[in-house]
Amino acid sequence: MHETSPAMTSKEVVRRALNRQRPPRLPVRFPGLHCDDIAWLPLTPPVTPFPANGNVDEWGCVWQATAIPNMGQVTGHPLRDAHQIDAFAAPYMDIDERFAACHDALGTFEQHGKYVMTDIFMVLFERMHALYGFEATLGDLLGDRPAMEALADRILAAQIEFVQGVYRRFGTRVHGIGMTDDWGTQQAAFISMDLWRDFFLPRYQKLFTVMHACGYDVWVHSCGKVNEIIEGFLEAGVDAMNLLQPHTLGIEEIGHRYRGRLLLESAADIQVTLPTGDRARIEEDVDALMQHWATPEGGFMACDYGDARAIGAREPRATLWMYQRFSWHSERLYGSPLPEPVMPEIDLQPMMNEVTL
Repeated sequence: MHETSPAMTSKEVVRRALNRQRPPRLPVRFPGLHCDDIAWLPLTPPVTPFPANGNVDEWGCVWQATAIPNMGQVTGHPLRDAHQIDAFAAPYMDIDERFAACHDALGTFEQHGKYVMTDIFMVLFERMHALYGFEATLGDLLGDRPAMEALADRILAAQIEFVQGVYRRFGTRVHGIGMTDDWGTQQAAFISMDLWRDFFLPRYQKLFTVMHACGYDVWVHSCGKVNEIIEGFLEAGVDAMNLLQPHTLGIEEIGHRYRGRLLLESAADIQVTLPTGDRARIEEDVDALMQHWATPEGGFMACDYGDARAIGAREPRATLWMYQRFSWHSERLYGSPLPEPVMPEIDLQPMMNEVTL
Protein backbone atom coordinates (compact mmCIF):
# COMPACT_ATOMS: atom_id res chain seq x y z
CA MET A 1 0.00 0.00 0.00
CA HIS A 2 1.23 3.46 -0.91
CA GLU A 3 1.45 6.05 1.82
CA THR A 4 0.97 9.78 1.62
CA SER A 5 3.32 12.05 3.53
CA PRO A 6 3.23 11.53 7.31
CA ALA A 7 1.54 14.92 7.73
CA MET A 8 -1.46 13.97 5.61
CA THR A 9 -2.95 10.48 5.50
CA SER A 10 -5.19 9.16 2.74
CA LYS A 11 -8.16 9.59 5.07
CA GLU A 12 -7.34 13.25 5.54
CA VAL A 13 -6.78 13.81 1.81
CA VAL A 14 -10.20 12.33 0.97
CA ARG A 15 -11.97 14.20 3.75
CA ARG A 16 -10.44 17.50 2.70
CA ALA A 17 -11.57 16.89 -0.87
CA LEU A 18 -15.07 15.95 0.31
CA ASN A 19 -15.37 19.05 2.47
CA ARG A 20 -13.65 21.37 -0.03
CA GLN A 21 -10.87 22.19 2.40
CA ARG A 22 -7.99 22.21 -0.11
CA PRO A 23 -6.33 18.78 -0.03
CA PRO A 24 -2.55 18.67 -0.57
CA ARG A 25 -3.09 16.59 -3.71
CA LEU A 26 -5.88 15.01 -5.71
CA PRO A 27 -7.43 11.97 -3.97
CA VAL A 28 -7.32 8.84 -6.13
CA ARG A 29 -8.73 5.36 -6.50
CA PHE A 30 -6.43 3.39 -8.81
CA PRO A 31 -6.03 -0.04 -7.18
CA GLY A 32 -4.57 -1.49 -10.37
CA LEU A 33 -1.63 0.88 -9.96
CA HIS A 34 -1.44 0.29 -6.20
CA CYS A 35 -2.43 3.90 -5.58
CA ASP A 36 -5.67 4.02 -3.65
CA ASP A 37 -6.70 6.34 -0.85
CA ILE A 38 -9.73 4.17 -0.10
CA ALA A 39 -9.78 0.72 1.49
CA TRP A 40 -12.90 -1.45 1.43
CA LEU A 41 -14.10 -3.72 4.20
CA PRO A 42 -13.87 -7.34 2.95
CA LEU A 43 -17.47 -8.43 3.41
CA THR A 44 -18.17 -12.16 3.30
CA PRO A 45 -21.38 -13.04 1.44
CA PRO A 46 -23.50 -15.41 3.52
CA VAL A 47 -24.55 -18.81 2.26
CA THR A 48 -27.10 -18.31 -0.49
CA PRO A 49 -30.65 -19.43 0.34
CA PHE A 50 -30.40 -21.61 -2.79
CA PRO A 51 -27.04 -23.37 -2.32
CA ALA A 52 -27.67 -25.80 -5.17
CA ASN A 53 -27.41 -22.93 -7.65
CA GLY A 54 -24.14 -21.03 -7.42
CA ASN A 55 -25.49 -18.23 -9.63
CA VAL A 56 -28.13 -17.16 -7.13
CA ASP A 57 -27.40 -14.25 -4.81
CA GLU A 58 -28.66 -13.95 -1.26
CA TRP A 59 -31.78 -12.12 -2.43
CA GLY A 60 -32.73 -15.05 -4.67
CA CYS A 61 -31.86 -13.32 -7.96
CA VAL A 62 -30.39 -15.60 -10.64
CA TRP A 63 -27.32 -14.22 -12.43
CA GLN A 64 -25.99 -15.25 -15.83
CA ALA A 65 -22.73 -14.45 -17.57
CA THR A 66 -22.86 -12.29 -20.69
CA ALA A 67 -20.94 -12.57 -23.95
CA ILE A 68 -18.77 -9.64 -22.88
CA PRO A 69 -16.79 -10.47 -19.72
CA ASN A 70 -18.25 -8.50 -16.82
CA MET A 71 -20.23 -9.11 -13.65
CA GLY A 72 -23.13 -10.59 -15.64
CA GLN A 73 -26.80 -9.74 -15.38
CA VAL A 74 -29.90 -10.91 -13.56
CA THR A 75 -31.98 -13.24 -15.73
CA GLY A 76 -34.11 -14.86 -13.04
CA HIS A 77 -36.36 -12.68 -10.91
CA PRO A 78 -37.72 -14.37 -7.78
CA LEU A 79 -40.86 -12.21 -7.67
CA ARG A 80 -43.06 -12.97 -10.67
CA ASP A 81 -46.13 -10.99 -9.69
CA ALA A 82 -47.17 -8.42 -7.13
CA HIS A 83 -48.96 -10.99 -4.96
CA GLN A 84 -45.62 -12.60 -4.07
CA ILE A 85 -44.34 -9.37 -2.53
CA ASP A 86 -46.46 -9.85 0.60
CA ALA A 87 -44.60 -13.10 1.37
CA PHE A 88 -41.17 -11.86 0.35
CA ALA A 89 -38.57 -11.76 3.11
CA ALA A 90 -35.39 -9.76 2.51
CA PRO A 91 -32.14 -11.38 3.66
CA TYR A 92 -31.00 -10.64 7.18
CA MET A 93 -28.10 -8.23 6.81
CA ASP A 94 -26.84 -7.91 10.39
CA ILE A 95 -25.08 -11.24 10.83
CA ASP A 96 -21.59 -11.76 12.22
CA GLU A 97 -20.53 -14.04 9.37
CA ARG A 98 -20.83 -11.15 6.91
CA PHE A 99 -18.21 -9.15 8.83
CA ALA A 100 -15.92 -11.99 9.92
CA ALA A 101 -12.92 -10.85 7.85
CA CYS A 102 -13.36 -7.15 8.56
CA HIS A 103 -11.80 -6.78 12.01
CA ASP A 104 -8.24 -7.71 11.08
CA ALA A 105 -8.43 -5.84 7.78
CA LEU A 106 -9.65 -2.70 9.50
CA GLY A 107 -6.62 -2.66 11.76
CA THR A 108 -4.33 -2.83 8.73
CA PHE A 109 -6.23 -0.05 6.97
CA GLU A 110 -5.88 2.16 10.01
CA GLN A 111 -2.14 1.55 10.18
CA HIS A 112 -1.88 2.82 6.62
CA GLY A 113 -4.13 5.82 7.23
CA LYS A 114 -6.76 4.81 4.71
CA TYR A 115 -10.23 6.25 4.24
CA VAL A 116 -12.34 3.15 4.98
CA MET A 117 -15.53 2.31 3.14
CA THR A 118 -18.04 -0.46 2.80
CA ASP A 119 -20.63 -0.79 0.09
CA ILE A 120 -24.17 -1.77 -0.79
CA PHE A 121 -24.57 -3.34 -4.21
CA MET A 122 -27.93 -2.51 -5.85
CA VAL A 123 -29.16 -0.32 -3.04
CA LEU A 124 -32.80 0.33 -4.02
CA PHE A 125 -34.04 0.76 -7.60
CA GLU A 126 -31.57 -1.78 -9.02
CA ARG A 127 -32.56 -4.28 -6.34
CA MET A 128 -36.24 -3.68 -7.04
CA HIS A 129 -35.94 -4.59 -10.71
CA ALA A 130 -33.50 -7.43 -9.99
CA LEU A 131 -36.19 -8.95 -7.78
CA TYR A 132 -39.24 -8.07 -9.84
CA GLY A 133 -38.04 -7.48 -13.40
CA PHE A 134 -37.24 -4.18 -15.07
CA GLU A 135 -40.37 -3.83 -17.19
CA ALA A 136 -42.66 -4.97 -14.39
CA THR A 137 -41.05 -2.56 -11.93
CA LEU A 138 -41.45 0.43 -14.25
CA GLY A 139 -45.02 -0.54 -15.07
CA ASP A 140 -46.13 -1.08 -11.50
CA LEU A 141 -44.55 2.13 -10.24
CA LEU A 142 -47.56 3.61 -12.02
CA GLY A 143 -49.98 0.67 -12.14
CA ASP A 144 -49.60 -0.82 -8.64
CA ARG A 145 -48.05 1.80 -6.42
CA PRO A 146 -48.84 0.01 -3.11
CA ALA A 147 -47.00 -3.13 -4.24
CA MET A 148 -43.93 -1.15 -5.29
CA GLU A 149 -43.97 0.78 -2.03
CA ALA A 150 -44.06 -2.47 -0.08
CA LEU A 151 -41.16 -3.88 -2.11
CA ALA A 152 -39.07 -0.71 -1.83
CA ASP A 153 -39.63 -0.41 1.90
CA ARG A 154 -38.57 -4.00 2.56
CA ILE A 155 -35.40 -3.47 0.59
CA LEU A 156 -34.77 -0.18 2.37
CA ALA A 157 -35.27 -1.77 5.78
CA ALA A 158 -32.65 -4.41 4.93
CA GLN A 159 -30.14 -1.77 3.79
CA ILE A 160 -30.68 0.27 6.96
CA GLU A 161 -30.17 -2.91 8.96
CA PHE A 162 -26.83 -3.35 7.20
CA VAL A 163 -25.72 0.22 7.95
CA GLN A 164 -26.65 -0.13 11.59
CA GLY A 165 -24.80 -3.44 11.73
CA VAL A 166 -21.66 -1.77 10.41
CA TYR A 167 -21.97 0.98 12.98
CA ARG A 168 -22.64 -1.42 15.85
CA ARG A 169 -19.43 -3.30 15.08
CA PHE A 170 -17.07 -0.60 13.87
CA GLY A 171 -18.54 2.78 14.77
CA THR A 172 -16.77 5.67 13.06
CA ARG A 173 -13.71 3.59 12.25
CA VAL A 174 -15.57 3.29 8.93
CA HIS A 175 -15.79 6.62 7.12
CA GLY A 176 -18.09 6.19 4.15
CA ILE A 177 -20.65 3.90 2.57
CA GLY A 178 -20.85 3.50 -1.19
CA MET A 179 -23.76 2.16 -3.19
CA THR A 180 -24.87 1.52 -6.76
CA ASP A 181 -28.12 2.54 -8.40
CA ASP A 182 -27.92 3.06 -12.16
CA TRP A 183 -30.63 5.49 -13.17
CA GLY A 184 -30.20 6.46 -16.80
CA THR A 185 -30.19 5.49 -20.43
CA GLN A 186 -27.86 7.30 -22.81
CA GLN A 187 -30.54 9.98 -23.28
CA ALA A 188 -32.35 10.47 -19.96
CA ALA A 189 -33.43 8.96 -16.66
CA PHE A 190 -35.62 5.85 -16.71
CA ILE A 191 -38.56 7.64 -15.10
CA SER A 192 -39.79 11.23 -14.81
CA MET A 193 -38.27 13.43 -12.15
CA ASP A 194 -41.73 14.01 -10.71
CA LEU A 195 -42.10 10.29 -10.05
CA TRP A 196 -38.48 10.03 -8.84
CA ARG A 197 -38.99 12.82 -6.33
CA ASP A 198 -42.32 11.50 -5.17
CA PHE A 199 -41.34 7.84 -4.79
CA PHE A 200 -37.57 7.56 -4.41
CA LEU A 201 -36.37 10.84 -2.92
CA PRO A 202 -37.94 10.32 0.53
CA ARG A 203 -36.56 6.78 0.69
CA TYR A 204 -33.04 7.87 -0.19
CA GLN A 205 -33.37 10.66 2.37
CA LYS A 206 -34.32 8.13 5.01
CA LEU A 207 -31.33 5.92 4.21
CA PHE A 208 -28.85 8.79 3.95
CA THR A 209 -30.09 10.26 7.23
CA VAL A 210 -29.27 6.98 8.96
CA MET A 211 -25.82 6.94 7.37
CA HIS A 212 -25.08 10.50 8.40
CA ALA A 213 -26.33 9.82 11.93
CA CYS A 214 -23.71 7.06 12.10
CA GLY A 215 -21.04 9.51 10.95
CA TYR A 216 -20.69 8.07 7.43
CA ASP A 217 -20.21 9.97 4.19
CA VAL A 218 -22.64 8.91 1.46
CA TRP A 219 -21.21 7.86 -1.92
CA VAL A 220 -23.44 6.92 -4.87
CA HIS A 221 -22.51 5.42 -8.25
CA SER A 222 -24.98 5.92 -11.07
CA CYS A 223 -24.53 5.35 -14.81
CA GLY A 224 -26.36 6.95 -17.71
CA LYS A 225 -27.53 10.49 -18.35
CA VAL A 226 -28.49 11.22 -14.76
CA ASN A 227 -28.08 15.00 -14.87
CA GLU A 228 -31.37 15.72 -13.08
CA ILE A 229 -31.04 12.73 -10.75
CA ILE A 230 -27.84 14.23 -9.31
CA GLU A 231 -29.88 17.18 -8.08
CA GLY A 232 -32.28 14.76 -6.42
CA PHE A 233 -29.46 12.91 -4.73
CA LEU A 234 -28.10 16.23 -3.46
CA GLU A 235 -31.48 16.97 -1.90
CA ALA A 236 -31.41 13.51 -0.32
CA GLY A 237 -28.02 14.27 1.25
CA VAL A 238 -25.39 12.63 -0.97
CA ASP A 239 -21.77 13.65 -0.34
CA ALA A 240 -20.06 12.15 -3.40
CA MET A 241 -21.08 10.73 -6.75
CA ASN A 242 -19.13 8.34 -8.95
CA LEU A 243 -19.88 9.23 -12.60
CA LEU A 244 -17.94 7.32 -15.24
CA GLN A 245 -19.63 8.50 -18.45
CA PRO A 246 -18.72 12.20 -18.47
CA HIS A 247 -19.38 12.58 -22.20
CA THR A 248 -22.90 11.19 -21.84
CA LEU A 249 -23.51 13.64 -19.01
CA GLY A 250 -21.80 16.59 -20.65
CA ILE A 251 -18.61 17.63 -18.89
CA GLU A 252 -19.27 21.35 -19.08
CA GLU A 253 -22.94 21.02 -18.07
CA ILE A 254 -22.18 18.93 -15.00
CA GLY A 255 -19.41 21.32 -14.04
CA HIS A 256 -21.69 24.31 -14.40
CA ARG A 257 -24.43 22.72 -12.29
CA TYR A 258 -22.58 20.75 -9.65
CA ARG A 259 -18.94 21.83 -9.37
CA GLY A 260 -18.18 22.61 -5.74
CA ARG A 261 -21.53 21.33 -4.44
CA LEU A 262 -20.39 17.74 -3.78
CA LEU A 263 -17.42 15.53 -4.53
CA LEU A 264 -17.48 14.31 -8.13
CA GLU A 265 -15.48 11.14 -8.82
CA SER A 266 -14.66 10.27 -12.40
CA ALA A 267 -12.26 9.01 -15.03
CA ALA A 268 -11.70 9.36 -18.75
CA ASP A 269 -14.99 8.23 -20.27
CA ILE A 270 -15.34 4.45 -20.01
CA GLN A 271 -17.45 4.20 -23.17
CA VAL A 272 -15.98 6.56 -25.74
CA THR A 273 -12.45 7.28 -24.57
CA LEU A 274 -10.66 4.57 -22.58
CA PRO A 275 -11.59 1.76 -25.04
CA THR A 276 -9.82 3.66 -27.84
CA GLY A 277 -6.43 3.49 -26.14
CA ASP A 278 -5.74 6.92 -27.63
CA ARG A 279 -3.43 8.77 -25.26
CA ALA A 280 -4.31 12.21 -26.59
CA ARG A 281 -8.06 11.60 -26.13
CA ILE A 282 -7.52 10.23 -22.64
CA GLU A 283 -5.53 13.30 -21.67
CA GLU A 284 -8.17 15.60 -23.20
CA ASP A 285 -10.81 13.98 -20.98
CA VAL A 286 -8.64 14.42 -17.90
CA ASP A 287 -7.96 18.05 -18.80
CA ALA A 288 -11.69 18.74 -19.22
CA LEU A 289 -12.62 17.03 -15.96
CA MET A 290 -10.01 18.96 -14.01
CA GLN A 291 -11.07 22.23 -15.63
CA HIS A 292 -14.82 21.84 -15.15
CA TRP A 293 -15.30 19.48 -12.18
CA ALA A 294 -12.36 20.12 -9.84
CA THR A 295 -11.86 23.23 -7.73
CA PRO A 296 -8.79 24.58 -5.92
CA GLU A 297 -10.61 23.72 -2.67
CA GLY A 298 -11.25 20.09 -3.69
CA GLY A 299 -14.51 18.49 -4.73
CA PHE A 300 -13.02 16.02 -7.22
CA MET A 301 -11.52 12.54 -7.04
CA ALA A 302 -9.81 10.62 -9.85
CA CYS A 303 -10.47 6.92 -10.34
CA ASP A 304 -10.20 4.02 -12.73
CA TYR A 305 -13.07 1.76 -13.78
CA GLY A 306 -11.20 -1.32 -12.60
CA ASP A 307 -12.33 -3.82 -15.27
CA ALA A 308 -10.64 -3.13 -18.60
CA ARG A 309 -12.12 -6.21 -20.29
CA ALA A 310 -15.68 -5.18 -19.48
CA ILE A 311 -15.30 -1.82 -21.26
CA GLY A 312 -13.20 -3.19 -24.13
CA ALA A 313 -10.02 -1.34 -23.17
CA ARG A 314 -7.13 -3.25 -24.78
CA GLU A 315 -4.28 -0.75 -24.33
CA PRO A 316 -2.61 -1.75 -21.04
CA ARG A 317 -1.03 1.68 -20.65
CA ALA A 318 -4.34 3.58 -20.85
CA THR A 319 -4.82 3.59 -17.09
CA LEU A 320 -1.25 4.75 -16.54
CA TRP A 321 -1.62 7.58 -19.05
CA MET A 322 -4.80 8.72 -17.32
CA TYR A 323 -3.14 8.55 -13.90
CA GLN A 324 -0.11 10.42 -15.19
CA ARG A 325 -2.21 13.26 -16.48
CA PHE A 326 -4.18 13.49 -13.24
CA SER A 327 -0.86 13.64 -11.39
CA TRP A 328 0.29 16.54 -13.58
CA HIS A 329 -2.88 18.45 -12.72
CA SER A 330 -2.64 17.54 -9.05
CA GLU A 331 0.79 19.12 -8.75
CA ARG A 332 -0.33 22.31 -10.46
CA LEU A 333 -3.64 22.73 -8.67
CA TYR A 334 -2.78 21.48 -5.17
CA GLY A 335 1.01 21.55 -5.01
CA SER A 336 1.81 17.82 -4.99
CA PRO A 337 1.77 15.06 -7.62
CA LEU A 338 0.13 11.73 -7.05
CA PRO A 339 2.00 8.82 -5.41
CA GLU A 340 4.24 6.89 -7.77
CA PRO A 341 2.27 4.15 -9.54
CA VAL A 342 3.23 0.50 -9.67
CA MET A 343 2.66 -1.39 -12.91
CA PRO A 344 5.23 -4.20 -12.98
CA GLU A 345 4.66 -5.35 -16.54
CA ILE A 346 5.64 -1.92 -17.88
CA ASP A 347 8.87 0.01 -17.37
CA LEU A 348 7.38 3.11 -15.80
CA GLN A 349 10.33 5.44 -15.40
CA PRO A 350 10.64 6.60 -19.01
CA MET A 351 6.88 7.05 -19.22
CA MET A 352 6.68 9.12 -16.05
CA ASN A 353 8.89 11.66 -17.86
CA GLU A 354 6.61 11.83 -20.91
CA VAL A 355 3.62 13.80 -19.64
CA THR A 356 2.11 15.64 -22.57
CA LEU A 357 1.91 19.36 -21.80
